[in-house]
Amino acid sequence: MSSEDQEAQEDELLALASIFPKDEFRRAETSNGGKIQVCLELPSNFEISIKSNAAENIFIEDFKDTLSYLPPIVLSFEFPSDYPSTSPPNFTLSCKWLTPKQLVKLCQHLDELWKENAGCVVLFAWTQFLKEETLEYLSIQSPYEIEVCPNLSQNGLAPGETDLCNNAESQEDGVYDKRAIQDAKSVSALMKYILEFNESQQKKCFDGKLYMCNICFSEKLGSECTNFKLCNHVYCNICLKDYFEIQIKDGQVHSLNCPEPECSSTATPAQVKELVEEELFSRYDRLLLQSSLDLMPDVVYCPRPSCRAPVMQEPESNMGICPCCHYAFCTLCKMTYHGISPCKVTAAKLLELCLEYQEADDATKKFLELQYGKRVLHNALAEMESKDWLDKNSKYCPRCGTPIQESHGCNKMVCTGCKHYFCWLCMTILTKDRPYTHFNDSSSGCFSRLFEGVEGEENEEEAD
Repeated sequence: MSSEDQEAQEDELLALASIFPKDEFRRAETSNGGKIQVCLELPSNFEISIKSNAAENIFIEDFKDTLSYLPPIVLSFEFPSDYPSTSPPNFTLSCKWLTPKQLVKLCQHLDELWKENAGCVVLFAWTQFLKEETLEYLSIQSPYEIEVCPNLSQNGLAPGETDLCNNAESQEDGVYDKRAIQDAKSVSALMKYILEFNESQQKKCFDGKLYMCNICFSEKLGSECTNFKLCNHVYCNICLKDYFEIQIKDGQVHSLNCPEPECSSTATPAQVKELVEEELFSRYDRLLLQSSLDLMPDVVYCPRPSCRAPVMQEPESNMGICPCCHYAFCTLCKMTYHGISPCKVTAAKLLELCLEYQEADDATKKFLELQYGKRVLHNALAEMESKDWLDKNSKYCPRCGTPIQESHGCNKMVCTGCKHYFCWLCMTILTKDRPYTHFNDSSSGCFSRLFEGVEGEENEEEAD
């Protein structure tokens, strides 16, 4: 190697390192070479879809998306000893979304650029061509359909098929170039990589720009802000952190919305995790899970206060078994599982159930009958109706509490239970030897009211 070539190679590598960021240019450690990742500048609203001729990939034919960035074209190179004076760099072009045929055309054009600049360093010219002219040179425009090797299944290439995939199209056209590599490992991996790369590049671009926060009215870098995905509103992390913490402490985990008035976009769990403390995020995560489980009809909670773990309810079964404490319970009454026996209920609860049963529709009545037993509910209804009738048509003995109905006679009553006399008007207990004194005493509130309210004229003996 001449000293001129060695110096030119070193100067070119140093120039590349100063031009490109570390994630785009990497110098080889063991030889005079390296890798340049060339990211193309896509038009706005660039649409892609993925096409595969493999039978295994019929399910992905509908995959479409709009991207801002596609994965880079990777130019791997190594300098021969007589570069740049005599020979061009040895190189390969690899890309996940360009076909081998397209990559061969790019390799041929790089060869032509070398011929035009023979004797001079050429890597920067190659890179500029790939970055700025690839789409036009290959006639790629939106919507663009990415084609993958027919031998590439959703799970990847079969053993021994790598070279076949990389060069199949080229061989069909009578062109073979081992420098052209479509390095998609599988169709599913290609889809995932394209979406992840687009997202990471958008984040990188966002982090480097300045945005105005409409809460504190300060201008900050995107790396210090959060972007709501659906609406693209941007607020600084400090303001959002305070806002999220207040909402989570209040249990409003579904209210972490974009602060913009009348905007319904919500923060993702990943965004919340980046902003709040670990303990507060654990609370947010727990409440979010609980609210989701509450909406699932086949999920109940273990009734033990010390457990409260979610339990999946078996279809057409009232038994739940907690996976944590192994407690078997009735999913209706939350008591220990009692088999086919109806759920036990207190007297106070039974009165509420009767009222609910009377007003319920047919489906709710069947459910209550299944839970508490049809006979129990009907008996309770009959008892409640009897009690209501007694309350409306009778009074209770002031001595023993026996219900007494006045059907005829005067207002001096005799209890059928304890046989004591009492006044029907004021419920005062009367003496057995002189019960009528109460009605004849002018100082009594019931003076001359013995027959008040009695229809017809009846004598005292009939009243007795």
